[in-house]
Amino acid sequence: MKTLEIVNPPLLFVRELLIGDEVEKSNRTLADLKDIFQDKQSYETIAPETLLYEVYCYLPEKEGTMGALNFGITHIYPGKIGLEYFMTKGHFHAQDDRAEYYWGIEGEGVLILMDRQRNTWGEKMFLGSLHYIPGGVAHRVANTGNTVLSFGACWPSDAGHNYEEIAQNGFSARLMEVEGIPQLV
Repeated sequence: MKTLEIVNPPLLFVRELLIGDEVEKSNRTLADLKDIFQDKQSYETIAPETLLYEVYCYLPEKEGTMGALNFGITHIYPGKIGLEYFMTKGHFHAQDDRAEYYWGIEGEGVLILMDRQRNTWGEKMFLGSLHYIPGGVAHRVANTGNTVLSFGACWPSDAGHNYEEIAQNGFSARLMEVEGIPQLV
């Protein structure tokens, strides 16, 4: 960039879309979440290539750079495995003291949170909702609606993702549809 030059930003955030040359996209299918859902019989009835969610990320600095921030948008499709809603894998941060923000863009869902003592709670997500996720708190999101749930995220570049701990131990509660209502059980 030249001094005194005014340029377009490298990234556009238009409604639920993240657009830019450096935007990275990843998909998660049912096969990627093999051991997440409780109802194994229902799991086996759905094609493993079923798309559960997409993530679009903008990482302006090398991942792991202290003081840098990353930005992303996730789209979770509607659906259930048995009584459990389609959801993200869930993770702690590798740097356990790193916090994160989520905000609702469209649809409805629940942000499921669990602290190190395995206390689990949820926050409703919807257009305009804002969620602060403290360090040391695992988090995952479930789509409880009939349309795509989209949410934004901003996290420190050096936070990292600890998916393994959740894969081994899970969350201490599951978000299930009970008499038509999402409930942690």
